[in-house]
Amino acid sequence: MARVLVIEDEADLRDVLQYNLTQAGHRPYSAATGEAGLKLAQEVRPDIVLLDLMLPDVSGTVVAKSLRREPQTQLVPIIMVTAKAEEIDRIVGFELGADDYIVKPFSVRELILRIDAVLRRGRTPEQRLIEAGELRIDKEAHRVTVGGEEISLTALEFKLLVTLTERRDRVQARGTLLSDVWAIDAEIASRTVDTHVKRLRDKLGTAGRFIETVRGVGYRFSETPSAEE
Repeated sequence: MARVLVIEDEADLRDVLQYNLTQAGHRPYSAATGEAGLKLAQEVRPDIVLLDLMLPDVSGTVVAKSLRREPQTQLVPIIMVTAKAEEIDRIVGFELGADDYIVKPFSVRELILRIDAVLRRGRTPEQRLIEAGELRIDKEAHRVTVGGEEISLTALEFKLLVTLTERRDRVQARGTLLSDVWAIDAEIASRTVDTHVKRLRDKLGTAGRFIETVRGVGYRFSETPSAEE
């Protein structure tokens, strides 16, 4: 059972989601405004948040930023559920740290499956050793080897690599990486990410191929990459 916070101003949709989440074995909580949702998030400490972007008081983007800023909720997965279907809206959503993005109207069954998928990712036990092809990362020892040869990385490069590998096959927007790795605002200098990724790829040599460029969004670590520069 997971605590699912639904921040949605459409009463009928809230009722539908609450019913189906309960039937799926989850415990739903709901709020009709962004401010009420933020307050409820602090009270119930949800396992996941379903967030509408178009709310009557504050925008969902403001709510997402607030959730990511607060220590109690900064790691809580967010699925954005919205009528905004343009590519730029999706990009902004992922830049703000969304774990998934679903466009209305949607299948409730699909939404439940996506919630379960996001929750499963969050429950994956933390690994000390991360391996991909010839790449081996020892998180405790802060050591990286490629084909048995140790690679010298700065602390930021190491953190960037670990962040990408732990979220393998999931696109990481530049803004998300700036927030999680550098702890700075996405508006400061997104080119910082590009510069460090290029440097990291160069240092990793053959293993640099695992870091895939997703044009217009950011980067993804994949063992079957098709990187575009």
